[in-house]
Amino acid sequence: MAAIFEETKINGMTMRNRLIRSATWEGMCDQDGRPGEKLITLYRDLARGGIGLIITSYAYVRTDGKNLPGQMGIYNDAFADSFKLMVKAVHDAGGKIAVQVVHGGGQTDTKTAGRKPFAPSAAKVGQFPEIPEELTRDEIKKIVAAFGNAAHRVKAWGFDAVQLHGAHGFLINQFLSPLTNRRSDEYGGSIENRARFLLDVYRKVRETVGADYPVLIKLNAADFIEGGLDIEDAIYSARRLSEAGIDAIEVSAGTPSSGGKSPVRIKITKPEREAYNLEMARRIKGAVDCPVIVVGGFRSYEVVEKAIRDDGMDYISLARPLIWEPGLANRWLQGDRRPAMCISCNNCFAGGLQEGGIYCATEKKENEKAARR
Repeated sequence: MAAIFEETKINGMTMRNRLIRSATWEGMCDQDGRPGEKLITLYRDLARGGIGLIITSYAYVRTDGKNLPGQMGIYNDAFADSFKLMVKAVHDAGGKIAVQVVHGGGQTDTKTAGRKPFAPSAAKVGQFPEIPEELTRDEIKKIVAAFGNAAHRVKAWGFDAVQLHGAHGFLINQFLSPLTNRRSDEYGGSIENRARFLLDVYRKVRETVGADYPVLIKLNAADFIEGGLDIEDAIYSARRLSEAGIDAIEVSAGTPSSGGKSPVRIKITKPEREAYNLEMARRIKGAVDCPVIVVGGFRSYEVVEKAIRDDGMDYISLARPLIWEPGLANRWLQGDRRPAMCISCNNCFAGGLQEGGIYCATEKKENEKAARR
């Protein structure tokens, strides 16, 4: 029977447990996307805290794919030394680390991207800040190549794995969604065509890193937007990825326009509100042969344990709880099985945008109160 704290492997990458730090924006890189000591320290603390695998914040593969200030970039060979320091810090602390690679597509703006954004179609939709330009076939090929180049850097700089971002409204997800992909060529229409860009990116990355290097993906199971990606099309995409040799699929859902069903839901105050992507992840698990990771609202040890033991999940991803408690995995391992202290307020992101780096606003308030006593 699978257990949380057992050693496992994903394509030769050994992990000390089944807990993964899911990628999230941290806002701790410079204007060009180069990481500094602040971000390296954050990852070092996560490794020391016992998490099985750290997946970095989403790193843009080209400058026109940048989405938010302070976002990590993986497009420039000149960043090698900074990324190698990151890897060394994590490895010295006993951890494993993967880079999540992304292109923002239409989910950015001209100021941030440095040009008018690209997308599968020039669609006016809520998740796009402005109407983007439709990608030409030639531009599609160039972006596919950029994913391959990014994956080459990830492997060459010593990271343990690479993850594609195919969720949350970014470019791969935009091709999969009928709402944002209204093309009439070989990249649009049927799910077979809408999944073509995803599979082109995967094949280019696999060709670049080789068969013995872990390639993962975060994939939306549904967009929760009228006209967007649904679970049946997500299952098709997951199955095709599994057949092509993907090493693990992390199941998520939602976009910034999904309202109460966004990727980062609030008010997760009791176990019944946790694991909000689990049922969809179970359906995807039944359709693939590769390991499945599920993310979305995990806070309680018992809920995590059940998802692995009874629901067949191979790994559980967490992000917000580890902002307050980077040592949550070690706390649970040592027998303190109280739920994560995270209250799912999302003020970590608001504060990060205002102050140049993500942090737990609730923890900060608690510390300030304690200092005044």
